[in-house]
Amino acid sequence: MDLNISSIEIENRIFSIRGNQVMIDNDLAERYCVETKRLNEQVRRNIDRFPENYRFQLSNNEKTELVANCDRLKKH
Repeated sequence: MDLNISSIEIENRIFSIRGNQVMIDNDLAERYCVETKRLNEQVRRNIDRFPENYRFQLSNNEKTELVANCDRLKKH
């Protein structure tokens, strides 16, 4: 795990959605050096460990808006 990630780099991966400051699963997985599907799998398997405000799925409109505002997310 790269512990030398800059605070600017982290700040650029935080979005405000539904009034919460969030990171996209892909960015979290990359940060912790795991595959995105494995991160999501662990959340599903340990759902009681993840508060509801920690995890949620974007609506189609939210996803479209997020991609429009952040080009690097177009592949999602």
